[in-house]
Amino acid sequence: MSSSEVVMDNPVSRRIDAWFAERKWTVFPFQRAVWDAALAGQSGLLHANTGAGKTFAVWFAALQRAGLETGRAKAGLRVLWITPMRALAADTQRALEDSAAELMPEWRIGARTGDTKASERARQTRSMPATLVTTPESLTLMLSNAASHEQFRNLDMIIIDEWHELMGSKRGVQVQLALARLRRWRPELLVWGVSATMGNLDLARQVLLGGSEGDNAGTLIEGDTRKQIVVDCLIPENVSRFPWGGHLGLQMLGPVIREIEGHDTTLVFTNTRSQSEIWYQNILEERPDWAGLIALHHGSLDREVREWVELGLKNGILKAVICTASLDLGVDFLPVERVLQVGSAKGVARLLQRAGRSGHAPGRVSRVTLVPTNSLELLEAAGARKAVAARRIEGRYVPNKPFDVLVQHMVTIALGGGFRSEELFDEVRQAWSYRHLTQEEWQWALDFVARGGQSLTVYPEYRRVLPDEEDVYRVPDTAIGRRHRMGIGTIMSDATIQVKYMSGGRIGSVEESFISRLKPGDRFLFGGRILEFVRVHEMTAFVKRATGTKGAIARWQGAKMPMSNELAHAALEELRLAAQGVFDGPEMRAIQPLIEIQEKWSALPTSEVLVLESMKSREGYHLFVYPFAGRSVHMGLASLIAFRVGRVQPITFSIAINDYGFELMAPEPVDWASAFDAPTGAGVGLFDTERLLEDVIDSLNATQLSQQRFREVARIAGLVFSGYPGQPKSNRQLQASSSLFFEVFRKHDAGNLLLTQAEREVMEQELELTRLRDTLDELHGRRIAFREVRRATPFGFALMVERFREKVSTEKLSDRVARMVRELEKAAAA
Repeated sequence: MSSSEVVMDNPVSRRIDAWFAERKWTVFPFQRAVWDAALAGQSGLLHANTGAGKTFAVWFAALQRAGLETGRAKAGLRVLWITPMRALAADTQRALEDSAAELMPEWRIGARTGDTKASERARQTRSMPATLVTTPESLTLMLSNAASHEQFRNLDMIIIDEWHELMGSKRGVQVQLALARLRRWRPELLVWGVSATMGNLDLARQVLLGGSEGDNAGTLIEGDTRKQIVVDCLIPENVSRFPWGGHLGLQMLGPVIREIEGHDTTLVFTNTRSQSEIWYQNILEERPDWAGLIALHHGSLDREVREWVELGLKNGILKAVICTASLDLGVDFLPVERVLQVGSAKGVARLLQRAGRSGHAPGRVSRVTLVPTNSLELLEAAGARKAVAARRIEGRYVPNKPFDVLVQHMVTIALGGGFRSEELFDEVRQAWSYRHLTQEEWQWALDFVARGGQSLTVYPEYRRVLPDEEDVYRVPDTAIGRRHRMGIGTIMSDATIQVKYMSGGRIGSVEESFISRLKPGDRFLFGGRILEFVRVHEMTAFVKRATGTKGAIARWQGAKMPMSNELAHAALEELRLAAQGVFDGPEMRAIQPLIEIQEKWSALPTSEVLVLESMKSREGYHLFVYPFAGRSVHMGLASLIAFRVGRVQPITFSIAINDYGFELMAPEPVDWASAFDAPTGAGVGLFDTERLLEDVIDSLNATQLSQQRFREVARIAGLVFSGYPGQPKSNRQLQASSSLFFEVFRKHDAGNLLLTQAEREVMEQELELTRLRDTLDELHGRRIAFREVRRATPFGFALMVERFREKVSTEKLSDRVARMVRELEKAAAA
């Protein structure tokens, strides 16, 4: 039977066509393609722009499949919808219910997340809804139930929303393992992923569907990529020729306010929660009449506050929301007309995602306007605009064999009915991240969960799974099972502490380290309010409202994202054109004076030329290098070069980094021209990739970094228990516990795969070792332009200011920088 004949014979398909016709909407070809593929029994990945109609494509495919089964009972769970954020579950549930009310009125649609009430969970256990919206963590919890096989017996289709967000994390690995289990129970099960803003689509499909390299299982359907996305930039009136991080900042407040004034609803994205607090406070000070019309939204605010803001956006009653990545995903805000991005988005995918928050409907234009916080971000803006137009989007990193997730999964399955070793080994290898799992690694993991490995065998609490007389591994103790269920998941909370009013209202959470520095009576800015710190009691900071307008800014981790490869290469291409005298676009014309000074005093870095600058000052001897590879790579690269030079000439360096380059400063001179053997770059092998791993480990305190990362690994693997509800362990306690395990394993179990995993994650994720290796290979192919300069160039000045920030000085940073700028501008004018 052809697909057209299937549709003619399908009552739900006919209802859907009528549903579109009533609204005078047209079914897009990619939507029809998804329906046809699903009706033909195919799994796949749908990739389309934000706001293009992806939800209707996959949801209506699931409904049409149900329409084919008129002769079968429809009781039980049929469709599982996985969302990466539990805050989106209720919104997704409402969206699915709206259409299902007309198209499949007999279907009950429910949600199951950490926010679901116990009574609703009990109701679902007795009678599952036809469609369940859930998260990776809640799905895994369901798999830990001994009745889970029965609950999923009629499951027909799984839809994974925002696959691009999940794929590159351990939560995505958690989903892979859950899919492997459900496919084993239901071999005919359909799996569809929904994604936007992703570059490596074939890999994304293979990871989703569990194929091996080169496997063409399933189908990849791309939506209409012609959706118009406009990227432009607010050009500052005065573009400094000597930029430093954040120097424009609130100088752009006036232009931002004018943009907000000219539109009904605007999202103002910032890259950090601290930055969002500052901008919200300053906008409100400038426009007090907007009180109640603008709001703040970030992940540390209480859930009720965030939900109030989201509802205000959906209803169109808020004029602007200053937000972070907390509003990147999922919820559709049709009233949003404009998106502003304060500072560089640091990646093309992130910029596209945020642009899609405006014009969030088929046929509407999505527009994002960049607000630079320093002059060099205009260079990034110029590159980003062209990269977006060419759809040069970053790929996603996929974790490889994370053993902490594996051992957690093994205990979960032991709780959910038990497992036989060889059967579960074969099943786990169907998950992409474990496709190369060896029998030896599996035996290590089995030994670890069965008796605690080599070093924990004497402790009964680490014998978490044991085989019965039929060689089925089960959890032997209900207390172990209860603790395991409470620790399921891979999301690591920051070292945070709750913030509440003395009167009882909850505001959100901030870093424990920030609160620990406050004394009673100190003021700080949080949630858009000036608060006075009163006391800490039981992991809660109690505060009261304070008068005045000044306070310390609450700090959160994860403040600095590195510039992506795609954006870095786009910026280098703009510099290559500038070296030829081509200043294309308003951003490049605005920074032309800066570029001309850089070229006059030194040279321009490009994809063919690596610029090195040597300079002597009162502070010491400086080397500036501009690989344009992002701050994570530059930290590894600067440490590596300092280490390799130090083997030839014992010397101590100070290091400063940004996304464009790094500075090494020494108290005595170094013959850098000979060290790099400019212009060939041979010398002492500073860019060699041989012994790269060993030299990186030696050049950094890699053991300390691994110990910090091991805390996360230990928690996910179930070694460290975070505490019972209402009795959480402090982060200091958790760190002490994980450090103890770290030392025990290092001394008595050196082959422990959790140790090697922590080291690997530091190298691959924090230091980006793969990207560092690729950068070194690129640098080998560049001609070195070595320049001895008399004073800091525009690019070098930005790095010097980064170093000043780290120094303790009685002189204000802004005063010192202003004096240096005056001196440099005087030299530039001469």
